[in-house]
Amino acid sequence: MAYVPGVALLAALAVGCSAGSEDSPSGADSKPGSPTVTTAPPGKYRTLPAPCRAVPGSTLKDLLPGVSELAQPQQRKALRGTASVTYDTDRKVGCTWKADAPDSTRNLSIDFERVVSYDPAVSDDDRARAVYVKKENAADLSAPTPGTGAGKGSTGSAEDGERAGASGKPGDAQGAAGPSAEADTDADTGGGTGASASPGSSDEDLRPRVLDRLGDAAFLDDLLTRAGSTAQHRTVSVVFRTSNVIVTVRYGEQPALVTKVPDSKELQEKAQALARKLAEVISE
Repeated sequence: MAYVPGVALLAALAVGCSAGSEDSPSGADSKPGSPTVTTAPPGKYRTLPAPCRAVPGSTLKDLLPGVSELAQPQQRKALRGTASVTYDTDRKVGCTWKADAPDSTRNLSIDFERVVSYDPAVSDDDRARAVYVKKENAADLSAPTPGTGAGKGSTGSAEDGERAGASGKPGDAQGAAGPSAEADTDADTGGGTGASASPGSSDEDLRPRVLDRLGDAAFLDDLLTRAGSTAQHRTVSVVFRTSNVIVTVRYGEQPALVTKVPDSKELQEKAQALARKLAEVISE
């Protein structure tokens, strides 16, 4: 029987182990050029603001005129708002307010939704963008038609509701061709939308539309409804997305008189102003 020195035996075993490691599957995985899995970045926002404290008291008093006429205990209760029922305050929260005045009833609601993508290949922002686009498509915003001012008119039934026209009042949705048509054409030629008209101008566009300079994307909807013989109720909704958070503001009015129509211009201006304040609250 041949004698093998201990040193030589150890060297032979070392060579065998080295050769085995090169043939192993784990060695193949570490070769250059192996595909790597890239995880999409998370959204910018990880939490949501407290909705019932997101609107300053002074702003609420302006949006809900009837609050100022209440006694202090009732006034504090009205300004406190009612939180929406939610099962995950990191994902979706909301708050509502309501106030009655002698001439009308005003109501306000805000909702914050933080979108999370559970697909590692899709970012939270991309998922939020898809959710926002779905909401905008559901609003069925109509593009302004040069020369007509045509927007989404009545659906044929007062109970179904109708959108604001160029003047923001029922029956004006189809507009009128003529001098105003030339103004609309000039606005389109300038590269802007009707929404860019200066506040208070006679040709200001109050139709449902996409909004500029609010979050990453935003739109406004304006719906006038009547149920039976009751007064007409107008609800203005402003929806905007900033990164992976989607915010919805709904501001409505129902006059005490059946013959009165809620002013579209006032509701739209106040709803947009609140939406811009909430965009600042989120970014803080």
